[in-house]
Amino acid sequence: MVVGQAVQTVLIVDDQAALRETLADFLSGEGYVVREAANVSEARTRIAEKSPDLILLDLNMPGGDGLSYAAEIRSSSAIPIIILSGKGALVDRVVGLEVGADDYLAKPFELRELLARIRAVMRRTATLPPSVSAPERVSSAPLERTARIGGGLVFNPGRRQFHTDAGTPIELTGAEYKLLSTLVERPNRVMSRDAISDIIQGRELSVFDRSIDTLVSRLRKKLDSHVDASQLIKTLRGEGYVLAADVVWSGGSEKARP
Repeated sequence: MVVGQAVQTVLIVDDQAALRETLADFLSGEGYVVREAANVSEARTRIAEKSPDLILLDLNMPGGDGLSYAAEIRSSSAIPIIILSGKGALVDRVVGLEVGADDYLAKPFELRELLARIRAVMRRTATLPPSVSAPERVSSAPLERTARIGGGLVFNPGRRQFHTDAGTPIELTGAEYKLLSTLVERPNRVMSRDAISDIIQGRELSVFDRSIDTLVSRLRKKLDSHVDASQLIKTLRGEGYVLAADVVWSGGSEKARP
């Protein structure tokens, strides 16, 4: 932890008491305040008492599965979520990200890798207070800057929202939002699948991992009813993806990230 930085709270939601104890001891030693819950019901109680800065969430627990609970959390809050699970299949990782989780780590894992993931997620979500619920963010976050995207879209990063020129909101999952905002911040720049994965998932892709391709496909389907998504997000075979549009920023920084 950085000297002078506010102490951050991590909520561990896992039915394995031994694992919770191991994680709690390790993260406490790294300067985090750690709270624990053995199931979804206990997690709801802990969050109602005080919202954490990040949640470590197991997938398989008695009394409620982690995927459904992640979706429940994300429907009303932007608290960062890292899913921890013994399941390592691609479909589980994709679904976990689709319901709004910020990262996915398969068990067993190295504690140092978990710490690196936590720090990476904390950095990516540091622009807005992670313990504030989504509705509160929309009403209180200042509209510092907006981006008009060639093709008919507008991006409000302060509100974590994309909408059409006519003002119609585009409903995106957490993973879809991260993907589109990543491309918007780097217009007309080819991004490899590994680069995209490193930014939005905090990890490199394995040889047969098609999660980014699946995510791009889902995002295009969401956008198709508003814009020509295949022309907006183009595939460059063997290279990756590119947002093929001009992006004009107003309010705050006038230029997109290089």
